[in-house]
Amino acid sequence: MFEQNVSRENYDFVVVGGGLTGVCAAMAAARNGARVALIHDRPVLGGNASSEIRMHVCGATANMKKPDLSEGGILHELMLSNKRVNDSYNFSIWDAVLFDAVKKEPNLTVYLNTTMFGVKTEQGTVKEIEAYQMSTERRLFISGRFFADCTGNGTLSAFVGATFRTGSEAKAEFGELHAPTKANNDRMGNTLLFKAADRGHPVPFVPPVDAMRFTEEQLKYRKHSLELPKEILDSTTEEERRMLFDGYAQDYGYWWIEIPGEKENIIEEYEEIRDQLVRAVYGVWDHIKNGGDHGADNFELTWVGMLPGTRESRRIECDYMLCETDLLEGRRFADAVAYGGWHIDNHVGLFKFDQIPSFVYEVPGSYDIPYRSYCVKGFTNLFVGGRCMGASKLAMASARVMGTCAIGGQAIGTAAALLAAADSNDIRQVKMDQLQETLLKDDCYLPGRLNRDPADLARGATVTATSAQNGYEANNVLNGVSRRVGEKSNAWRSLGLSQNGETLTLSLAAPARLKTAQLIFDSNFDLEKKITLSSRRQKQQLVGIPAELVKDFDLILSLDGQVVEKQEIRGNYQRLCRIRLGGVSCDTVTVRVLATNGAPEARIFEVRLYE
Repeated sequence: MFEQNVSRENYDFVVVGGGLTGVCAAMAAARNGARVALIHDRPVLGGNASSEIRMHVCGATANMKKPDLSEGGILHELMLSNKRVNDSYNFSIWDAVLFDAVKKEPNLTVYLNTTMFGVKTEQGTVKEIEAYQMSTERRLFISGRFFADCTGNGTLSAFVGATFRTGSEAKAEFGELHAPTKANNDRMGNTLLFKAADRGHPVPFVPPVDAMRFTEEQLKYRKHSLELPKEILDSTTEEERRMLFDGYAQDYGYWWIEIPGEKENIIEEYEEIRDQLVRAVYGVWDHIKNGGDHGADNFELTWVGMLPGTRESRRIECDYMLCETDLLEGRRFADAVAYGGWHIDNHVGLFKFDQIPSFVYEVPGSYDIPYRSYCVKGFTNLFVGGRCMGASKLAMASARVMGTCAIGGQAIGTAAALLAAADSNDIRQVKMDQLQETLLKDDCYLPGRLNRDPADLARGATVTATSAQNGYEANNVLNGVSRRVGEKSNAWRSLGLSQNGETLTLSLAAPARLKTAQLIFDSNFDLEKKITLSSRRQKQQLVGIPAELVKDFDLILSLDGQVVEKQEIRGNYQRLCRIRLGGVSCDTVTVRVLATNGAPEARIFEVRLYE
């Protein structure tokens, strides 16, 4: 007789959803000492960035228009790991990078192929989720102290009865400049991507499905050939034209093959939308190949997605609802834990042929995202992250991109770990100064905020170097900012790299027993590093590990001029490098840079030292 396999597990923090938001939330919590479960209903991690969908990661840089706003933290670490092993932009390798990263965390248990289908709550507190793991036929009851809804659709929050929104708010609710006069159910849709390759000779195409039929007139606002018609160039703004061109590449496309559905609930319509998208993708390609000269005679489809990527569904009511005004004014919040900078990118869908596919409103600089926008209203222990966070429709149109979602996920996970360590039961009891300092320590950028960590002994040290370029003096590594901001370099750079290496030396205010040294190197935020199928975005990158990163260095601890400990680090490829030390007493710490990954000088943004 069949006996069902049932497991009961308990964790400090339970994350539902293994997209980049959930991955970063789970890894951050685990690294900060919490016992973590990551529940994901797919066989691979990454969500829209996985091999199943293959969307590249966009963020506050707005496709490198604002490189100083590149996301750091765990997301950047994952991208650098990918650059080391994946020169060919292979999404299967990227899947493996994410898989390896979560599996290496000793405090993190990952449940793939696992669907949550039930939740138990008591008086505004989530107690337990019920899930089924398809691959093992296992029924799971997973309880936890804190939970994070990183499902994208806000599924966990909806299950527990949290209030949510869909569609667009009326202008009167938040006073948003671009909101409609009356609330409506307009929403951005789902997209299937594809990849094509130039075979060097003509390749015929016969649609394998009952493809939709499109005319040149219907697609005139959706760039699918080498040039836009003059009437379109004359009737659009520069930013609108940029979006049209961004949606075009002969070998990769198209974000504008987008269907929002027609029913009240886009989630319930997902399967129907997928069926339409399959017909639409092959229909667009059929038009490109067989409907006139579009410069694609030699191109052949090599991959077409079957899992649509979703832009918009539910948005969960949180303690604070981020709105368009916050974005346009670049608002700063005392409880800021993440930031955004992507434009307000409001899509209209494929079938509105008389409109450009996305109306874009620029965000000047960056805006803060407050902690309160991740705290689900009415619940004591439930976070929400990703595109379903607390935001208006227009604010979500910017904050939904994966880079922004990922750093928000790291903030959620860090908060959960700090709360668990403090034996707290309410997410609103987090110590904000401690959370922000921990995020900065873990290389998460918070615009306008400096390192003020009282435990960092480097802050009271005196720093010297063997050489320094003008504007890149040694004491920059102690100024509290670990990246270039505008005209300020905030880094030390040596004049060159001598045979014996270049040294940066910190003399402590008093002898200390150091247990950790932390260095942040230059990984060149001016160049993209994301996995992408787009040849246009690949051209923004260089192959391999960023040349500016320090590769080989020694860390030397001395007391009264005598070496008491020496660590030799070789083959580094990360921006954040954390070294465990023996706790011996020392009064001087020297970093001797011996080699970079190609740059002709040593570059360091920050040094931190901890007992």
